[in-house]
Amino acid sequence: MDILVNVLTESIVWFNYFVLYYVLTVNTFYALLFIVAMRALYIDRKKKRYWSYEDMASSSYTPPLSIIVPCYNEAETVVDNVKALLSLEYSEFQLIIVNDGSKDSTLHELTKEFKLTKIDMPYRRNINTQEVKGLYLSSLFENIIIVDKENGGKADALNAGINLSKYPIVTSIDADSIIERDSLIKVIRPFVEDPEVVVSGGVVRPVNDCTVDKGFIEKVRLGKKSIVRYQTVEYLRAFLFGRLGLGKLNALLIVSGAFGVFKKSTVIEAGGYTEDTIGEDMELIVKIHRKMRESKKKYKIVFVPDPVCWTQVPEQYKILKSQRKRWHSGLMDSLLNHKKMLFNPKYGTVGLIAMPYYFFVEMLGAAVEILGYISFILSFWLGLINFEFFLLFLAVSVLYGVFLSSSAILLDEYNFSKYSDIKEYLLLMLYSVIENFGYRQLTAWWRFTAFVKYRRQNKTWGEMTRTKFSPEKNETTENT
Repeated sequence: MDILVNVLTESIVWFNYFVLYYVLTVNTFYALLFIVAMRALYIDRKKKRYWSYEDMASSSYTPPLSIIVPCYNEAETVVDNVKALLSLEYSEFQLIIVNDGSKDSTLHELTKEFKLTKIDMPYRRNINTQEVKGLYLSSLFENIIIVDKENGGKADALNAGINLSKYPIVTSIDADSIIERDSLIKVIRPFVEDPEVVVSGGVVRPVNDCTVDKGFIEKVRLGKKSIVRYQTVEYLRAFLFGRLGLGKLNALLIVSGAFGVFKKSTVIEAGGYTEDTIGEDMELIVKIHRKMRESKKKYKIVFVPDPVCWTQVPEQYKILKSQRKRWHSGLMDSLLNHKKMLFNPKYGTVGLIAMPYYFFVEMLGAAVEILGYISFILSFWLGLINFEFFLLFLAVSVLYGVFLSSSAILLDEYNFSKYSDIKEYLLLMLYSVIENFGYRQLTAWWRFTAFVKYRRQNKTWGEMTRTKFSPEKNETTENT
């Protein structure tokens, strides 16, 4: 019995050391990434002085763009979204709305609003998709085409849109999202600046409780619910810190499906979006990295911090739990599908920096965190560590997390000032502190359970509460 107790005690002590060094290593990497992100923001601010977005919007040199909007049960928001897209400041674009077998009145709402007429038109399958039931053109807008197809999931809907796109650059925008009028011009800038750019992504922010009229943001407000404010802090930290830093190293593995621009030929060469995964956004980026590296082609996947896409985030913990578990399962799909890239110098910064980071921090981090909590509680209970050391370790972990979050918030206020009321930034600073006491542990637990129960079968769109955009009144509906 004493031998078992000694083995257990020694195991706990060694695991505590492992957690300690793990946290120190991760925090050191975050510090380096923060420095890279700061430098990238500084360079971006300098570039803005020499760019006229107004001139670029009307210039004949601006590349034409195909915009793909995948829809599944989006009747409440799709019309406003399409109207907003039609009013974007962009010289030439094609709008492709893909109705992926919706069970609600999505197609009916589009037909009624835009006077759709069914047409006979060849459908070239550069990428295999589910059966297309019909193609429709608008009698009001010549640049709108509607694709009605059998349900195949978001990836399949995007592939159908790519097949029908006529321009060399494509972008996908979620039907429940709103982009600012000049966002496309800003996110397309890297393609004009550098011919090696094949993917460009922008910032995504929560639109909950903002005033939206006719598909455009009229008044930016911080969400009223705590759950939305927690997510706002997460989004700022992820985009203005993580993705900006990794993008500067050409090691970005995720470009949000809500707002990303792609060179069409590169997407087709990589095989398009993968259908048997729920993380199609990350999977496509990893496939592009892998294809370009193996083909020994020069390329860049960049992140632009200025363009903003506003999207609805969950306002119920049940929906948020489902979303985060899907995200983690999608992350695991991509990392395990391409595990040969891990620590492989053949793939440059992607193999040596991005893949290890996402594997050991993003994928395994939740497991280490949850087991670390259990280990430290057991250590304190068994008397292996004293109360002062326990509090010190907890304080360092929390304070560093607060530092990263608050730095992202300050960077946002200094560079973009999307929230006009300083009180909202102060509230975000407050939530960057209190998220560490409950919310962070809850999301870590969800990711941990997704890790433990992982399987590669579920590829559904998932459940999300949609709120009909309105300047005065909010009405909610649920889509699955």
